[in-house]
Amino acid sequence: MSNRTFTMIKPDAFSKGHSGAILDKIIKSGFRIVALKLTQLSAGKAGEFYAVHSQRPFYGELVSFMSSGPIIAAILEKDNAVADFRKLIGATDPSKADEGTIRKLYAASVGENAIHGSDSDENAKIEGDFFFSGLERI
Repeated sequence: MSNRTFTMIKPDAFSKGHSGAILDKIIKSGFRIVALKLTQLSAGKAGEFYAVHSQRPFYGELVSFMSSGPIIAAILEKDNAVADFRKLIGATDPSKADEGTIRKLYAASVGENAIHGSDSDENAKIEGDFFFSGLERI
C-alpha cells in the first residue's frame, strides 16, 4: 500500500473560486502536499489522461470539460492515502456524497464534480507521473 495519491481540482471548482477552500480541507484532513501545480490541459492531454475511458459515451464531454479551464494538480501524502482521500472527496454524484465531503460541498453534478482522486495505488503513481517530474516533488 502506498502513502501517496493524486488529485486534480477540476475546472468547475477552480472557476467558482473553491480551490483555496478545497486545498485547506485537504491539508486539515491530514494530507501533506508533496507536489502542486496550476495548469491547463489541452484537449489532447486531457484525452491522453482519460484514455482509459475512450470507449465510453461520456469521453468526448469529459475531455472537453477537463480542457475548458485551469486545474490544480497535486500529489498528496498520508498513511492510507488513496482510501482516505476517496472518503474525503465523496461519491462521484454529489447528491449521494456524504455530508462534509468535498463533492457534497463544492460539486454541482456528476459531470462537474469539483475534484478527481485516484482510485488505486497503481493509478495514483501513473497519474502523478503524468503531471509531475521527479524535480517537482518533495
